[in-house]
Amino acid sequence: MSSLHIFRSLEEAAAAFAPSTVTIGNFDGVHAGHRELMRRTVAIAAELGAKPSALTFHPHPTTIVAPERAPRLLTTPDERCALMAAEGIRQVLILPFDQGISRLSPAEFFRQVLIARLGARAVIVGDNFHFGRGQSGHTADLLALGARFGVRPEIVPLLNIRGVRVSSSEIRRLLAEGRVSQANRLLERPYAIAGSVVPGEGRGSKQTVPTLNLETCSLDDATSALPASGVYITRTEDLDSARHWDSITNVGFRPTFDGRHLTIETYLLGELELPAPRRIRLEFLRRVRPERRFDSAAALRARILADVAIARSFFRRLERFKPTLVSRRLPR
Repeated sequence: MSSLHIFRSLEEAAAAFAPSTVTIGNFDGVHAGHRELMRRTVAIAAELGAKPSALTFHPHPTTIVAPERAPRLLTTPDERCALMAAEGIRQVLILPFDQGISRLSPAEFFRQVLIARLGARAVIVGDNFHFGRGQSGHTADLLALGARFGVRPEIVPLLNIRGVRVSSSEIRRLLAEGRVSQANRLLERPYAIAGSVVPGEGRGSKQTVPTLNLETCSLDDATSALPASGVYITRTEDLDSARHWDSITNVGFRPTFDGRHLTIETYLLGELELPAPRRIRLEFLRRVRPERRFDSAAALRARILADVAIARSFFRRLERFKPTLVSRRLPR
């Protein structure tokens, strides 16, 4: 992250952003298709002697223009920036999206933002790109404005992987169905969430198996996408140290104990030496089964141990066939 310059307003960017080649988008998840855009941005920047750059938005524009349709996000702005930096992007403008920005016409957005503030020499977007008031601007408008103002436009075709069009909305749909393996294929890395470890109700250590419990108050809202309720094979990373463990995680409401609130409980397959982690990051690798109610805590414990055996078998196979699935670590 040290080589990445993050700007958080047009006024700040106006002083140092130019000259730039700019790719534009929400870039939520920074999936395989987004990275195609960034690679072209880096390549064109080298041709033109400009800075490879990205323009993204926060909050998500839908929260302003259609809040009832605002999506759960796959990444925070800082996570997006870290992933973009890994692709060679040197500067990012996280533009606060407000009513003023939303009312700019396509031509006004092009002139006032891309040219006047960002000094764009080239603009690189996907072929489903829309911009300006009411998303009224299309790629044809971008081509025309580029020709008019001497800015090089490049339209990159949308990416398909195994016949599936790569998009943030498709990844959210797959996660909502618990299909994390397919979502990871489009992301080209394991989907992950992070947060603080909080005390549980003590049932695990006494009745089933001991777990680390991820704080959910910051996740169980419209700001973070979560996989469907169920049991998942995961990797757990201690964000305050270099420790990491193979693990198995339950996302859900603990129906065996008549739970009413979302919990994310992780059982480590390796030994946990003190101190216990305070903040963890979970990478979701594969779904084992949906969450279900059991007749007793003993029956649930037996099922958990069977799930653990499945997870151990998965990691043994993974070790044998490395590097078929390798995590893309976010910079700290």
